[in-house]
Amino acid sequence: MHINARFPSVLRNLALAYYNKFDRKQEARKLLEEAFRLDNTNARMLMELDQLYKKTGTEPAVRLELLEKHLSLAEQRDDLCIERITLYNQIGEYGKAMTLIGSRQFHPWEGGEGKITKQYVLCRVEPARQAIKNGDFERALTLLHETDHYPHNLGEGKLTNAEENDIDYFKGLAYRGLGDEANAVLHFRKATTGSSEPQQAFYYNDQQPGNIFYQGLAWEALGESDKAKSRFNKLIDHGKKHLFDDCKIDYFAVSLPDLAIWDDDLNIRNQIHCNYVIGLGMLGLGNRTEAQKYLSKVKELDVNHLDNQLMLNII
Repeated sequence: MHINARFPSVLRNLALAYYNKFDRKQEARKLLEEAFRLDNTNARMLMELDQLYKKTGTEPAVRLELLEKHLSLAEQRDDLCIERITLYNQIGEYGKAMTLIGSRQFHPWEGGEGKITKQYVLCRVEPARQAIKNGDFERALTLLHETDHYPHNLGEGKLTNAEENDIDYFKGLAYRGLGDEANAVLHFRKATTGSSEPQQAFYYNDQQPGNIFYQGLAWEALGESDKAKSRFNKLIDHGKKHLFDDCKIDYFAVSLPDLAIWDDDLNIRNQIHCNYVIGLGMLGLGNRTEAQKYLSKVKELDVNHLDNQLMLNII
């Protein structure tokens, strides 16, 4: 009897064992790359390879090149399609992200909640931010109002308790730019609502630290600088307090925001979170040098952290 060392399923399974049980991450990557080379018609294996690249710090452009090279496979799965959309958003190709979202019927799955709706919103909010910067306030409002309701093809509706501090803040800026101060104040006040206490966001419906950042910016826009500084300082204090926590996830956790294929180091994820929130707080206070330092640390730990990349773009 001879051992078949070119059987893709065995190589894939061995890659999982090497990564998750023996901390042999580079060997796991080589094994899965070989498994996919031997069976490059397997859409699930492409998804797992992309997720492994994501976990091991592969640049977004390289990941996108892989998905576009195997486009017919990537289009077979919603999770792969959403990763491709996310990568377009990360490199600033918002028009491509919009087109791809509009061309597909998405289907919900446990663990995938909020993924496509986030990308739908992001590829409108970021162009709206640019439109405001360029003085095109009507264009900004058109884009922002497209987030008021989600189209049916996303497969998800908007949560009743959805916190949209960023959207309301930018609506406020756009209305102020048009000279409509009543609507500007209305939306700035809406942008100040919600919890102001930072927390680690393990689940998709957890309070996101970016919401607190935009609360602070909204208070600033209303002339309430003390309330604004309070929000930014809370982010900084939270990050510094919890930077070296020993983190564990609830055994019965559901709807985790990442695919549970490749094991996570929760302490590293916590360091990413804490550096990110400190960076947000520093940026809010106008300390761009310190903000750059902390957000660059996040990028060093996770080059695929989309929200962090957007903040670095601002700086």
